[in-house]
Amino acid sequence: MKRILSALVAAALVFGMAACGAPAASTSAPASSAAASSAASASASGETAAAAKPTEDRSGAAITLPDNVETVISMAPSITQTLMDLGCTDQIIALDANSAKIENAPQGLPVFDMMTPDAEQMATLVPDVILVSSISSSGGENPFQPLQELGATVVCIPTSSSIEDIYEDVIFLGQVMGKTERAAEINETLKAEIDRIAALGASIPEDQRKTVYFEISAAPSAYSTGSGTYMDEMISLIGANNMMADKAEGWTSVDSEVVVSGNPDVILTNVDYIEDPVGEIKSREGWEAVTAVKNGDVYQIDKQSSSLPNENIVTALEEMGKAVYPEVFGE
Repeated sequence: MKRILSALVAAALVFGMAACGAPAASTSAPASSAAASSAASASASGETAAAAKPTEDRSGAAITLPDNVETVISMAPSITQTLMDLGCTDQIIALDANSAKIENAPQGLPVFDMMTPDAEQMATLVPDVILVSSISSSGGENPFQPLQELGATVVCIPTSSSIEDIYEDVIFLGQVMGKTERAAEINETLKAEIDRIAALGASIPEDQRKTVYFEISAAPSAYSTGSGTYMDEMISLIGANNMMADKAEGWTSVDSEVVVSGNPDVILTNVDYIEDPVGEIKSREGWEAVTAVKNGDVYQIDKQSSSLPNENIVTALEEMGKAVYPEVFGE
């Protein structure tokens, strides 16, 4: 059952990017320049950043926010984690089941299914804002529509497809919650860490860059990341090449033969729902000649920091760098 659920979540990532309202604007700017522009805007004065509450959410849908957001329901773990980092833990009055599993998440609160929330029960909490991700609408229907019809303020933050999106999400949530200065601090720290990691990655000569296959859901329902995702950017930042980048866009299912023929130098996995994901990959039939398996270069990466597109991706980036280039990033 856990394998099936993981595959469903991976599939939701594929279709969830623009599932709530109008799609957020995208950018083709490199991560480093995008980060710099975001950090520059994040460093603006508190008065400038807080001049007005957003009138559109991150999907482009029109929203009307109260002057002071005091109570929030968070329906996505990436959002919940950023709220906590902004210092808004005490304002969360309910959350989704996945958020409830986050380390240090508030306990004893009402918990809802992010795909099929109990709208009637949620309405009785009378939140100022309900923050949702596009994953909840990946099935084609908006489960929060009944709440919107009742007048609830539902704010959508589509699943980020780039590191630039992550910067903008932090700024947006800071504006919603009246925490613009703290949001700027988070982005400044994030940019500094990404710049440090990118500098180490850039030191890898082109002819020595390793090919990486990153598995986010295990066989027989294997999923990975192609081009156009924040995880693809993360692989590039550490100075490696994503094996799937020229084979697919976005989050994608993967046939075993594709990995065998791709012959990656390193295999990374953030699967955490089976007992020994690294051992399972190493023991797959027909994979014994794959360079990563043959050399024992298969490593597990922290699930939370790699799968939640927010400021905490730096933890996963550090782990990825050490796994792929221990001589550069340190063991």
